[in-house]
Amino acid sequence: MKTLILIGALAALVFIPLTTKANSTYTYQTVISPGDLAFTQLLGINSSGTIAGYFGDGTAVANNGFTLTLSPTPTFTPENFPGSVQTQVIGINDLGNTVGFWIDAAGAQHGFMDVAGTFTSVDNPLATPPLVTQLLGINNSNVTVGYYTDAAGNFHPFTYIGGTFTAINFSGEVSAQATGINNSGEIVGFNTSGAGTEGFLDNSGVFTFLQYPGATFTQALGINDNGDIVGSYVDAMGNTHGFIYFIATGTYQTLNDPNAVGPGGTTVNGINDENQIVGFYSDADGNTDGFVGTPVGTAAPEPSSLLMLGAGVLALIAGKRILG
Repeated sequence: MKTLILIGALAALVFIPLTTKANSTYTYQTVISPGDLAFTQLLGINSSGTIAGYFGDGTAVANNGFTLTLSPTPTFTPENFPGSVQTQVIGINDLGNTVGFWIDAAGAQHGFMDVAGTFTSVDNPLATPPLVTQLLGINNSNVTVGYYTDAAGNFHPFTYIGGTFTAINFSGEVSAQATGINNSGEIVGFNTSGAGTEGFLDNSGVFTFLQYPGATFTQALGINDNGDIVGSYVDAMGNTHGFIYFIATGTYQTLNDPNAVGPGGTTVNGINDENQIVGFYSDADGNTDGFVGTPVGTAAPEPSSLLMLGAGVLALIAGKRILG
């Protein structure tokens, strides 16, 4: 059984660089919420190093959202939509505003925005029962991205700001999610069809599709202002790996947490402008653990024990976004 909540930095396994731009060796710190020692996901990080995530596997412990700061003292701050049965916090901007989704007592999923401590529930009017709307990313202008589901269970991506939804449409779209947006308005996400799952980059309506070389499953999950995209792919052996894709050069760098074991592997879900990354991995005990990755040469968060949360646990849902 784990006794450490935050494990100190370890040397990272890094893919042979394909380009000189920003390829780095990373150090990793494992972050495990005291609310559930078996399940923590870190999903977004802003340029101040504040992290969005949630704990709870949905069986033994329900989903509970939080924000997390690691310095000077690691601190979890509970963040759950008022009256929700459960909440996941997924995206965060440099102002500290967050997005995600919450579940009501009937099991419907609603997107939410938390702007300066004020929560707003967001439902795409095109969603059909069972109702699902999720917000997955937010930039500093509070433009958000996400998706809703139709009656066939397909996902449809959109942007949302000030009460207005705008569909994201592209050739070959079948079931897609918009997962991240930067301050230039570049949007990332992924699309699943009979040919597999591929990531996409939407730059003012011009689409670039991302498939890690040799993979048939690639998800783009986050983007920073430097034009760096993070996500995950599945290799020929069925193992999941994280990656960074550099828009400027069209090249990839694989990132694996050194503690990752088995096909669950590593998923990189968020990246900030300092190229710090966050995500989660499967460990040797079959648990899902969060991590923070810091490029070598950059000051890493100080390792220490994390504070216990005072919030009670809720009850979880199925049907959260696909993560590999």
